[in-house]
Amino acid sequence: MPFITCLNCHQPLTGELQEVPMPPAAEKVEGHRVAPPRVSQGNYAISPKTGMIILNPGDLPGTAPHPDRERRNGCCGLDGLDGPNLVCRGCGADVATQQSDCWTDHLVAAAPDTVTIGAETPG
Repeated sequence: MPFITCLNCHQPLTGELQEVPMPPAAEKVEGHRVAPPRVSQGNYAISPKTGMIILNPGDLPGTAPHPDRERRNGCCGLDGLDGPNLVCRGCGADVATQQSDCWTDHLVAAAPDTVTIGAETPG
C-alpha cells in the first residue's frame, strides 16, 4: 500500500494509506465546531482541481507543527491561511497545511512538490 514521504529527506510522513476518490466537501457545521475529516483515516485523495494530496489529520505521525507560530493561526483549530503549518520531523522542511478550524474543512493538504507517494513501506 502507498505511503507519503518527505520529498526533501524521504522520511515517511504517514503509514500505509489507500487512495480513494476525492470526497465532497462536508456540510457546514453550525457554531464553533470542527467538521468531520474530509478523508477518513487510513486513506488519501488527490484533488482533481489542485493536484494537492488530501489526508486525514490523524495520519501524519512523521510531521510536527511549524516552528513559526504565525503559520499556526486559527480560532478553534488551524485555519491554514498562512502557508504550510506542518514540517517533516526528519529535516524540518515545510510539507503540508492542516485546516482544522471551526469554519474550514478538516484536512491536511500536501503539495506534490513537497511530498512523494511511495509504493512500498520503507525499510
